[in-house]
Parts: sequence; structure tokens; C-alpha cells
Amino acid sequence: MCSRRTDLKALIWDVDGTLAETERDGHRVAFNAAFEAVGVPWRWTEQRYGELLRVTGGVERMLHDMATQPDAPASPQEREQLARRLHKTKNERYARIVAAGGIALRGGVRELLDECTAAGVPMAIATTTSRSNVDALLTAHLGAQWEKRFACVVCAEDAPSKKPDPLAYRIALQRLGRADQTLAIEDSPAGVQACLSAQVPVIVTRSVYFADAPTAGALAVGPGLHSAEGWHPAANGAGDLIGLAQLRRWHAACRSGA
Repeated sequence: MCSRRTDLKALIWDVDGTLAETERDGHRVAFNAAFEAVGVPWRWTEQRYGELLRVTGGVERMLHDMATQPDAPASPQEREQLARRLHKTKNERYARIVAAGGIALRGGVRELLDECTAAGVPMAIATTTSRSNVDALLTAHLGAQWEKRFACVVCAEDAPSKKPDPLAYRIALQRLGRADQTLAIEDSPAGVQACLSAQVPVIVTRSVYFADAPTAGALAVGPGLHSAEGWHPAANGAGDLIGLAQLRRWHAACRSGA
């Protein structure tokens, strides 16, 4: 797949785990707050939530967990209604956490966002999280006009088929152009698989919940954009941020078959 690549022209960002470590201290906390607010006795520990992240999508995650809860509603319709009610409340709680400064961008993310903006490199977002969650996070860090930085923003409402389904990436590519001129940044196996299915090359910045997850097919895998150390294949330099030049080197190496 790599041998036909052309120069890197656009960048696609995942959100949860990639732009920020939102899951453990953001979404998980918000889910538990929603359970309490609605009067549901369930609580997700850090370990249990990590297990549930293998199911993409908040509603889908709750429905999956309900199969293990003896006091969950009996009928599929009642479970669906409860999951959607909880999800709405959870998103409201998540927005409060973010607005209070509870979730920082990952190291190097703001720098790469700014570099791409300054260089005129189009960017997109392709995520399975709700638009309200993306808006809460990026309004807090980039301001109310954050969406102007991106050529397109594809969220759960736009792509109901969740990762590893490639729908979110295919929609983003309709706006950005050819897949072989685009690079994605992901953190999870489901995200990597979605990229590969859409024929979008991808690098992986490992997150808390996917620190040891398989990443077969990724161009490069490392601890984050905050450091050039610890990447495979190795990044040029030591201790520096991962910037646009390094992304282009990995992309070019893939293109040449190196």
C-alpha cells in the first residue's frame, strides 16, 4: 500500500486518547456521575472502563455492559432508552469537567495544531465521540472559533458506524482528497483498523488505555507527540517534539517502501 504514496498534504486527528487523555479522568468520571444522577447503581472502575473501551461508542458501551448487569432493564427497547438518557447526561457532565480545566491536551498536540495551521496544511477530525464532546474539549483549549482550524469535523452523529468501521475516515477523505496524501494520528487498535480499511496511513501515539495494544499496519508508533524519543521507526533527533517535518519523513519513507 505504501509504494504509491505521494507527498503529505493533510492531517486527520482522532480525539479521545489522541488529542487528550479524555477517557480515564473525563469520560469514565462523567459516566459514573450520570449513573448517580439518573439513579442507576452501576459504577465503572478504571479497570472495567479499560475493558469496555474495546467497544466503540458511548451508547454501545453501555448496552454492552448492561448485558452483565442483573438489574438492567429486561427489554432491548428499555435498555436503548436508558442508554440514550444516560449518554445525554454523561455528555453534560463531561462538558463540565472539561470547562473546569480537568482535561489537558496531550503534550505536543497544540504545537502540531499550530504548525499545521501556520503552514496551511488542512486538518480534519474523525472521531466516534459526540460533537458536543469535541466542542467542549476544543472550545476549552482553542477557543469558540476552533472549528475554523479544520477543513471538516466528522463525529458520531455524522458517522453512525463506529470505528473500526472506516466510515468516519471515508467521510473526511471526501473533503480532504486522496488518501495517499493524508496522514492520521490515532491511539487505539480500532482507530488503526479504520484507517487501514480507508487506506489512510496512520501513526499511533500510545494512550493510557492502549499502552500495549497491537498496532500492526501503523507507519510509526510512539509515546506521544511530546518527544522524539521512544518511537519506532526512530524519529530524527532526541527530546524534540514530533512536528510536521517528522510526519513527512515517516510518510515519505512509507511512500518509498523503506
